[in-house]
Amino acid sequence: MDVDGEGDRGQNPRIMERDSDSIKDQITEPSWFTPKKLLFVFCVVNLINYIDRGAIASNGINGSRGTCTSSGTCSAGSGIQGDFNLSNFEDGVLSSAFMVGLLVASPIFASLAKSVNPFRLIGVGLSIWTLAVIGCGLSFDFWSITICRMFVGVGEASFVSLAAPFIDDNAPRDQKSAWLAVFYMCIPTGYAFGYVYGGVMGSVLPWRAAFWGEAILMLPFAVLGFVIKPLHLKGFAPDDTGKPRTDNLNVLPIGYGFSAVMKDLKLLLVDKVYVTNILGYIAYNFVLGAYSYWGPKAGYNIYKMENADMIFGGVTVICGIVGTLSGGVILDYMDATISNAFKVLSVSTFIGALFCFAAFCFKSMYAFLALFAVGELLVFATQGPVNFVVLHCVKPSLRPLAMAMSTVSIHIFGDVPSSPLVGVLQDYVNNWRVTSLVLTFVLFPAAAIWSIGIFLNSVDRYNEDSEPDAVTRESTAAPLLQEA
Repeated sequence: MDVDGEGDRGQNPRIMERDSDSIKDQITEPSWFTPKKLLFVFCVVNLINYIDRGAIASNGINGSRGTCTSSGTCSAGSGIQGDFNLSNFEDGVLSSAFMVGLLVASPIFASLAKSVNPFRLIGVGLSIWTLAVIGCGLSFDFWSITICRMFVGVGEASFVSLAAPFIDDNAPRDQKSAWLAVFYMCIPTGYAFGYVYGGVMGSVLPWRAAFWGEAILMLPFAVLGFVIKPLHLKGFAPDDTGKPRTDNLNVLPIGYGFSAVMKDLKLLLVDKVYVTNILGYIAYNFVLGAYSYWGPKAGYNIYKMENADMIFGGVTVICGIVGTLSGGVILDYMDATISNAFKVLSVSTFIGALFCFAAFCFKSMYAFLALFAVGELLVFATQGPVNFVVLHCVKPSLRPLAMAMSTVSIHIFGDVPSSPLVGVLQDYVNNWRVTSLVLTFVLFPAAAIWSIGIFLNSVDRYNEDSEPDAVTRESTAAPLLQEA
């Protein structure tokens, strides 16, 4: 007979139940920190992240360069661009500099999660983020603020990699996609609040104060990452002291160094479900990235749309919130499986692409807005399902790296190159309607790629042991946070 009783536990449900109870007793968490409160905290942090992105792009914070007339009369510039006399190219670099830190640090934080408690890593990342935005407010030239923006991305990297797995662990079994949708709904909402926040702050205070205000908002959450009992993430054994855990929850050996990261990356690259999902996500993000950058200008030139920024911003926020929530709820209603997620992804993207494509074919601005709004609502419905697939097609220990590489891929191959490429196309054809139709057409390949996932042999790996040599004991423990 096995001394540990592992063989018996695999066959005797009473022993499994007793073992589960003992596991719950060993893991004690603050009673006030329930799963819903965890979701709320992560949503607020995500909102602040995107408020920062919207604020630095707003006219109130970004500003404009000073101008001089032919007679030699010059007017002072405003905001960051005016104070540092930035060219449009430098201003463009500044707005995307955070991606350098985000792309470099995301895999690093995901790898560190194997040896450092993931919740503590989020605290470290948010602390870096807070210091970096304070630095933005104290910057004195182009390079100083650019470096600070890169560190903003470094700070955000830990959150991007680790927040979604925590939410997935603690969401009710039949609401996992909906909870992820609520989290990702904060992206368009944060952008919109950022535009408003930047405009208001820039009109009443120096632009630097906007960054200091963001730091004040984020500071309590950075502190929270250190002061509460560290939460355990499914698939990771060590606690915040680095000592092996004894609760038998998917225990795995700790892997260190470059070779361990490469081993994990190889597992992701040979996973057909994961790769298919990311390829579709890249094509999808290629379109949305260019929409967010060129949409107002295209709308103004095609339809002579007054207040194009406000109109596109309003449509995007409303459709983003409704569409994102709807996609998560629909997937949960269908039964949240990987195959069903691919069905939602492919169908909603295909139909959404039809509406968006048809919108740009109409000469009437009102017909365009009506069709484009429906199209955007359907396209945004992908946010919950696509991240559900990322989290559930890999073993628990790979989820942070899977999220990190998803973020890296959709930026490097998606929205980063799409805006300049669309600009090149527009310079060549000199017709915003044609350019917009060509861009929108890319949504059809995205839908086609995701449709392939429906027919792949997909397995939900959420409850699999993290490593072949891990303790082969199925975790029967409840989520790490219990409802009060």
